Amino acid sequence: MSGQHPVEIDTSRPHPARMYDWYLGGKDNYPVDEEMGRQMLSLDPRVPVMARVNRAFMHRATRWLAGHGVRQFLDVGTGIPTEPNLHQVAQQVAPDARVVYCDNDPIVLAHAAALLRGTPEGATEYLQADVRDPDAILDGARKVLDFGRPVALSLVALLHFVSDEDGAHDLVGRLLSELPSGSHLVVTHATADFTPEESAAATEKLKAAGVTLALRSREEFARFFDGLDLVEPGIAVPHQWHPELGEPVPGQEDGIIPGYGAVARKP
Repeated sequence: MSGQHPVEIDTSRPHPARMYDWYLGGKDNYPVDEEMGRQMLSLDPRVPVMARVNRAFMHRATRWLAGHGVRQFLDVGTGIPTEPNLHQVAQQVAPDARVVYCDNDPIVLAHAAALLRGTPEGATEYLQADVRDPDAILDGARKVLDFGRPVALSLVALLHFVSDEDGAHDLVGRLLSELPSGSHLVVTHATADFTPEESAAATEKLKAAGVTLALRSREEFARFFDGLDLVEPGIAVPHQWHPELGEPVPGQEDGIIPGYGAVARKP
């Protein structure tokens, strides 16, 4: 994190990381984020449940990976710290785990100290960078992670904010291209497959506020894993992926969770 300076925070329009913080009951958001969050709730009051389901998926996936020997994690689209953070989950299983966090929202940088308190045996670092600049992410991550050993690339609740015009699939491919065999890709992603009308309305509201929402079908989601070996049970609704590895999120069974999650290994 040394040498990184906070960038001016844009409070004129909502930011996904701050909206996510509001859904989770956090305080690091602005009126513009709360206003858009309330508009999303008017379309589907279960949006906070969806946010918690994504967070719980990250916890379970990290626990599974650390339990299967992965000791390095690159978390892109980290969001505002909410305990337990990824490094806390990983280092609870493997105290020597090394974690690099990355986000493009300057408010996350302002709170990055919470992401840098890990075990003495392990390491944590924070990068201010955007997923649309994968080379900057890789260059920064190399300072902490050994790319000669497997790395888990975590992209949780991120890629639905990256448009096809920005080359979402190619960006993931570029990040994976530098990681060795035995590395893993972890992704959750919103979809319109289950709730097309509500999803279309949400997309339009966010677009009007300057926020991209690129909902993808199961087939489009699966393309992120081309050339990789999916971990059982494969592509699933997030809370149905290895539920035995964590506690259920209250309300997760009360309706549809319009998203997918999966973990895959690079052969």
